[in-house]
Amino acid sequence: MIADPLFYLIAVPAILLIGISKGGMAGSLGMLGVPLMSILIPPVQAAAIILPILCLMDIFGLIAYRRNADWKNLSYLLPGALVGIGVGTLLFQYLNEDMVRLFLGAIAVIFTLNYWLVPTPETNKSGPSLLKGSFWGTISGFTSFVAHAGGPPIQFYMLPQKIDKKLFVGTSVWFFLVVNYVKLIPYAYLGQFSTENLATSVVLFPLAPIGIWLGVKALKYLPEKLFYKIAYLLLFVTGSKLVLDGLNGLFNFF
Repeated sequence: MIADPLFYLIAVPAILLIGISKGGMAGSLGMLGVPLMSILIPPVQAAAIILPILCLMDIFGLIAYRRNADWKNLSYLLPGALVGIGVGTLLFQYLNEDMVRLFLGAIAVIFTLNYWLVPTPETNKSGPSLLKGSFWGTISGFTSFVAHAGGPPIQFYMLPQKIDKKLFVGTSVWFFLVVNYVKLIPYAYLGQFSTENLATSVVLFPLAPIGIWLGVKALKYLPEKLFYKIAYLLLFVTGSKLVLDGLNGLFNFF
């Protein structure tokens, strides 16, 4: 396992942030986990350490939201997500993580700015869509495979529907339960689960239920309108973070 105390000073709040995000904000800030841990270790190693912890969090998330899921939306999203994971596996050797971060971050920022600057009437809600669900599900599966950054594409698809906040989070929990457990197969195939990585994951396991519990409690006391305002704000913050990380990485590369 990783023995550097400085690593754990960053990893502990990163894992708690992921848990709070998954348990109460549909994963909107969870994508910051890999960038935070990548301050001290390579992004690929950070992703490998985080994945088993995500899988454990998904179990606790499912316990909390087992009765909250929009099955129609899931039926549109999940097939595309499996395709996205497959594409990520095939392209793993050729992927530039900074380009992926920049692409995803730019979409998140544009999507949020459009929501803020071009407000739609409260009664104007979109519904489940096979075309949109398949597209954003594929993007989410791909970006989740690359950097556990599958949250924003799901938000792009789900937020305009303005569904009940518990149903929103519960649908996200069910979606990522499937996605993360499927990702275990290609991650293992690609040799990402070294003894050091797995041992480090086990050390951080106790933080999983704590983070989920904090997120569930936070959601319970959030009014629905405030929930959506925070969700869009966090989407903008994470998108901006990804844009900055992507640009920084590309500049350093060239």
